[in-house]
Amino acid sequence: MHKVTSLFEVEGLFFDCRRRMAEPQSSGVLDEDTLKPFYQRASEAEDRLTRLEAALISKDESKLISELQEENKKLATENAKLQYRIRHLVRAIRD
Repeated sequence: MHKVTSLFEVEGLFFDCRRRMAEPQSSGVLDEDTLKPFYQRASEAEDRLTRLEAALISKDESKLISELQEENKKLATENAKLQYRIRHLVRAIRD
């Protein structure tokens, strides 16, 4: 069986299945046995697409969380520096 490596391949397989299902048969009749592999491949492609979308969302969320944590550290450092400067300015004014 072909191993899918990208979202575009899944979509391509799905549309290929649909295109083949739409093509007329030489006998003019599409029976269950003829369509079964196409329905199965289409169902598998939809399942893989769903898993890939979930993985992509999860990856984007974890990347976003990581970026936000990094930004939080930078802001905490900047905040500490500003508090230090404020303390010294307050002392200078009192003196």
